Amino acid sequence: MSEELDMFNEEYNHSYSEEKDYVAPTDTLVKEKLEWFQDQKLGFMMHWGPYSEWGFIESWALPDEDTSWVKFDYSPFASREEFKQAYIDLNKTFNPVWFDAEKWAKVAEDNCFKYLLFTTKHHDGFCMWDTQYSDYKITAPDCPYHKNRNADICKHLFEAFRNHGMGIAAYFSKADWHSPYYWAPGMEHSAWTSRNPTYDTEKYPWLWEQFVQFTKNQILEIMTKYGKIDSLWLDAGQVCANNPRCKQDLRLSEIVAEARKYQPGLLVADRTVGGENENYVTPEQTVPARPLSVPWESCVTLGGSFSFNYDDQYKSPRTLVRLLCDIVAKGGNLALNIAPRPDGRLPTRGVEALYGFGKWLKKNGDAIFNTRVCVPYRTGKYAYTQNLKTNTYYAIYLPDENDKPTEFEIPFNKRVANITFNGANVEFTHSDNLIKLKVPEGYPEEEAYVFTMKGE
Repeated sequence: MSEELDMFNEEYNHSYSEEKDYVAPTDTLVKEKLEWFQDQKLGFMMHWGPYSEWGFIESWALPDEDTSWVKFDYSPFASREEFKQAYIDLNKTFNPVWFDAEKWAKVAEDNCFKYLLFTTKHHDGFCMWDTQYSDYKITAPDCPYHKNRNADICKHLFEAFRNHGMGIAAYFSKADWHSPYYWAPGMEHSAWTSRNPTYDTEKYPWLWEQFVQFTKNQILEIMTKYGKIDSLWLDAGQVCANNPRCKQDLRLSEIVAEARKYQPGLLVADRTVGGENENYVTPEQTVPARPLSVPWESCVTLGGSFSFNYDDQYKSPRTLVRLLCDIVAKGGNLALNIAPRPDGRLPTRGVEALYGFGKWLKKNGDAIFNTRVCVPYRTGKYAYTQNLKTNTYYAIYLPDENDKPTEFEIPFNKRVANITFNGANVEFTHSDNLIKLKVPEGYPEEEAYVFTMKGE
């Protein structure tokens, strides 16, 4: 692995479910949808909500338990309580008048993205769709955007991305720190908040049951009123039956079974929980060091954070290409997060990076999409993939800076009939599990170079 990707992996160390905890689905339609999912490779992820106005982390500054790691300047506020109320009240000024779902979908399509992964509701509980089960939503009268013809954000986004041929994954937080059934006012533990409920769910089962029904109602609302949904991406892994601090059994399998009545083959990613409702695992801001034996998707930010940051620095097209190649060679998908501005526009510098990335994909997408893992996966400067249907292998050379050789030695032990590079056949020798070849000088400079090898 390159030094650049080594540094990326060391900087972020978020846990994800272990392969031993994976339970393969038995539903034929779910298995077929998983095959579809593994063909897609590239998702357009978006964190967006009222928190974008401040340009800081989404939701996580709210629990008292998490203030130690949240990088936020609380000094403008007289107290934590004043800050929390100001955060909650951001809905009263959130007015993204420049939101245009069609433009967002066009950017995604132009740059070869295959599906949308959108935050319908983050942990703060603010809903980006016209839910009938909460007043804390984009279409509520106290949100100025509610008068806009595009106010039901999810509706317009999902329709636009579908119209451009992309799949839809709905991010949904199982925790809801705005719900009185989760952070319940007046309860014995409610003065100090963690990411868990403010009460003992075993002591107050009737209150927890109200939250279970609330969660079920909202999920089914998305499943029944917003068209075809390919995946339900569930965040807040602490909300599970086996949480030792606070039992939080949503009876999720019942909800999923009901959802699949309306969305046959629906994939579910119950993040970090494992078991039958985590159809693919989701490393966050990291790439596994080796191929995983189960379906997976890394969610990684285009900039430095998931939510919009006014001073964000965006990854270069070269970094994005190398990141995607590393992930795909290990059998995963990349959900690349770009955070919209609070006014509804995408950040200009971020979009520029996407178009540089997309330029490479338009030329070399055959080495990425509809592929599967290929031994030796990742070795030295090479990433490998294969298309099983066409009996084609791809060796992707990931160069260092100012690295543009004309002679290559490709470690590979499968027999190949011919090799093309930059659209032309090249002569090669193959012995001792090593392919040697030479290409003409002056070939176009790219972020990575693809050798297409047709199997015998």
